Amino acid sequence: MPAPEPSPPQSRLPAAASRSGANADVARILRGPSGLGTAGLRLARREEPATPSAPPTPPTAVPAEGNPIPGLYHHPVPEPDPGRVEEVSRRIKAWALDEVDLYPEEWEEQFDGFSVGRYMVACHPDAPTVDHLMLATRLMVAENAVDDCYCEDHGGSPIGLGGRLLLAHTALDALHTTREYQPRWAESLHSDAPRRAYRSAMEYFVQASSPSQADRFRHDMARLHMGYLAEAAWAQTDHVPEVWEYLAMRQFNNFRPCPTITDSVGGYELPADLHAQPAMQRVIALAGNATTIVNDLYSYTKELASPGRHLNLPVVIAEREGLSDRDAYLKAVEVHNDLMHDFEVEAAAVAVAFPVPTAQRFLRGVAAWVDGNHYWHQTNTFRYSLPDFW
Repeated sequence: MPAPEPSPPQSRLPAAASRSGANADVARILRGPSGLGTAGLRLARREEPATPSAPPTPPTAVPAEGNPIPGLYHHPVPEPDPGRVEEVSRRIKAWALDEVDLYPEEWEEQFDGFSVGRYMVACHPDAPTVDHLMLATRLMVAENAVDDCYCEDHGGSPIGLGGRLLLAHTALDALHTTREYQPRWAESLHSDAPRRAYRSAMEYFVQASSPSQADRFRHDMARLHMGYLAEAAWAQTDHVPEVWEYLAMRQFNNFRPCPTITDSVGGYELPADLHAQPAMQRVIALAGNATTIVNDLYSYTKELASPGRHLNLPVVIAEREGLSDRDAYLKAVEVHNDLMHDFEVEAAAVAVAFPVPTAQRFLRGVAAWVDGNHYWHQTNTFRYSLPDFW
C-alpha cells in the first residue's frame, strides 16, 4: 500500500458553498484540471471516460442492455471489459462455493443472475488488477448475503434482527474478550453463511488496505446496519414513515460502504483527514443517497410482486403525499435527480477546495461508482423491469 500523501494546508469550506458560484465552475471542473501533468485527472466520466491507470482491454462499444428510466439523470458508461467481468465472475463464484459455502444449489441461478462481476468492473474502472476488484466483489456479495438471509426473502425477518446483525458485525469488527469466551465467539463466525462471508471478505480487505481504510469501512457498515434496524422497526409496527424520515433511513441503509472503498480498490489511499472533511462527507453521503434511490426505482416492480409491503421511495410518497402510483414514482425520479445534481455541484466545490491528487482521484472514483451502479441496475434485466408509467 503506497504511503499516504502529506495532508494539504488546513482549509475550511464555507458552511454552504455558494450555489451560483459553484454552478459557474461546474462545467470547468468536471472537465478536469488543465496544465502540465494533469491530463489524467477528471472528476466524473462523461462521453470520453478516463482511462484506467492500468487498462485491461479497450471497452467495447456495445449498446447497454435494458432501458434507462425515462427522465432519470444519469451518465452512460462504456461496457465493462468482458475479460475482467469473466474472471471476476469465475473467482467470486469459486469463493462463494469453496471458501464460504455461501448458498445452496437451488440459489445458483439467482447468484449468477445478480451479475456481480459486471457490477464491480463497471463501478471500479481504475482498479489496477482483478485482485483489487475482488476486494469490492467479496464485500458486495457478503453484504447482500446478510441482507437476503437476515432481512429479506431468504429467511430474513425483522424479529430478532438486531441480535443477528450485532453478531455478524463482529466478523468485521472483532470481539475483544477474555480467553475463556474468545473461542466460542471465533467458532460462531462460521455458524451461518452471512457471518462466514463477512469474516472472509473482511480478512481479504484488511490484508490489502490500511488500518484507516479498514476502520472507515467498519464505520460505514455500522451505519448500514443501523439503517437495517430502523426499517425493521417500522415493519414490526406497520409504520409508513414520512418522506423525510424515509430518506433519513435510506442515508444509512444504502450503498455508502461501496463507493467509500474506491481508493482501496484503486490501490491508493485518501488520507483520513481529507476523508473526514465535512464537505467530503457530504459528497459521499449524497452519492450514497442518489445511488440508493436508483435501487428503489429499478426494483419497484420486483418489490411490488413480492409478499408483504416493501418500503421504497415511490410507495412512501404515494402514501404520505396522496399521489397516484405513477405520480409518486415520477416524483421519486425528481428526488433522485435533485440528489444527483447536488452531488455533482458539491463534488466540484470539494475538488476546488482540495486540489491534491488523492482527493481528485477519490472524487473521480466515487463518481464512477455512481455511474456504474446505474449501469448495473439498468442492464440487469434478470432482476429488474420498469413499471408501465410512460
